[in-house]
Amino acid sequence: MKGQETVFGIDLGTTYSCIAYVDEYGKAVVIPNREGDPTTPSVVQFAGGERIVGKEAKNSAVLAPGEVVEMVKRQMGDPHWRFIHEGIEYSPEEISSYILRKLTDDASEYLGQPVKDVVITCPAYFGIAQRDATAKAGELAGLNVREIINEPTAAAIMYGLQEEDNKTVLVYDLGGGTFDVTVIDIKDSAITVIATGGDHNLGGRNWDEAIVQYLAEQWKQQTGSSDDPLNSEETLQDLWGKAEDAKKTLTARQETTIAIVHAGQREKVVLSRETFNNLTADLLERTIDFTKSCMDEARSRGYGRIDEILLVGGSTRMPQVAQRLTAEFDIHQRIFDPDQAVAKGAALYGYKLLLGEKIKTAIADMTGTATEQVDVEAVDQTLVDQAVRQVAEEQGLVLGSAKKALDMKVTNVASHSFGIIATDPATNREVISNIVLVNDPLPAHKTRSYRTAEANQETVELQVIENTYSTAVVNDPSLGEEIGNAVLNLPYGLPQGARIDVTFELQRDGRLHMTGRHPDSNSVIEVDIQTSRGISEEEFQEAKSRAKNVVIS
Repeated sequence: MKGQETVFGIDLGTTYSCIAYVDEYGKAVVIPNREGDPTTPSVVQFAGGERIVGKEAKNSAVLAPGEVVEMVKRQMGDPHWRFIHEGIEYSPEEISSYILRKLTDDASEYLGQPVKDVVITCPAYFGIAQRDATAKAGELAGLNVREIINEPTAAAIMYGLQEEDNKTVLVYDLGGGTFDVTVIDIKDSAITVIATGGDHNLGGRNWDEAIVQYLAEQWKQQTGSSDDPLNSEETLQDLWGKAEDAKKTLTARQETTIAIVHAGQREKVVLSRETFNNLTADLLERTIDFTKSCMDEARSRGYGRIDEILLVGGSTRMPQVAQRLTAEFDIHQRIFDPDQAVAKGAALYGYKLLLGEKIKTAIADMTGTATEQVDVEAVDQTLVDQAVRQVAEEQGLVLGSAKKALDMKVTNVASHSFGIIATDPATNREVISNIVLVNDPLPAHKTRSYRTAEANQETVELQVIENTYSTAVVNDPSLGEEIGNAVLNLPYGLPQGARIDVTFELQRDGRLHMTGRHPDSNSVIEVDIQTSRGISEEEFQEAKSRAKNVVIS
């Protein structure tokens, strides 16, 4: 491993995070943190110029609310959310960068080599703002972010490389803070995402919260006190910890007894699995609704059969999950490395990226061609095989594992729809006219034609709108969010109804390029859409400057 160029995979989770790499045999391996644990709580405590990340910070979450930040992933890309400490505002990107630094610093110490190049995962339904924010967090942590990929896709990569059979699988990913559901087709080393959905405010933490509320109510009933345990920071901290422990205990047992101490009074509360299931039934049903919608979307795209449900994410260990899925769908389920599959899959994807780059360079050297002009698909297979052997030897890799990773093909889908504001000629009202639809395969390259509203119109404003609707037209523009705009200058004297072509190119990493064109005059405007909804450039530079003096532990 030492000295070998590596792209690491990072699962930047809402409640726990994890980092992995691929060894010389092509096996994905999770790297333990300094405390010896495979995963690190995504919790940050501010302590002067030090940022304590992980278990110790988690234990202080309620006792020191002014110093501790958790669940920050739910705020990624939010321009309004800031954590204020000692008069300084910290963005979700900056706080997430501390978590990334903890992971990479510990990994670097463990492996004895620097960690620089990474692939970071995010929920499948993250839009452009959240993906940009995730990449910015990596940059603030001093990392070279090769790509942001979807969590269920990463899990499917890990699964797909172990499976020989062709299958269509549904990845049901219930983590600590987020829920993802994705239908993925696995065929002949090709991993194709068909449809995806989810909720970034739904996860195991919500199940914990239901237990916390129940325990507080039971304490009040048993003591007859009107004092609310939730109003005490010390008691609340204790309840959160006991709720998580109780949830884990009920995975193996039918009931558990929890001791609650508050205001000098100690009570024991018995929590049965049946009561727990009843308390959280509405949460589970929300995941079922998302799953049905995702399956319906896959069906509309020609995938009516699901061969297997992969259970990913630590919260899928709860027995209620498997029981409810069996009752609703009666499809074979498999719990698949719930805590580590995403990080491992990201590492495998990074491994493939690195090998692909190395092989292109090797072919370029062999043929005297510029690297950017090499199309591996068009090169003679004998030459490709020679390049693969050369790269495997140089990198100290087992040849078979390198070939298997290179043969893997990954196709993702759009997590949102993207369109522009246009006027509906029938109603003369503004609508969202979607050009790329949610769940369209990536990369997507689509063009739609529009007409100018007036004669002698000098300009056309192209407002780019991101939304979650799968229809070509959304009648209410307020249901989307503007993520960019551009102005197309038109030649003088155009009649009403002059044609304007708008092209969207959405790349596999979520980057959107827009072209507006008046075809008759070839007047054109091109713009890369970069959201301004997250951290501002000024904030980014300030955070970068602060990072030099911040110690991570």
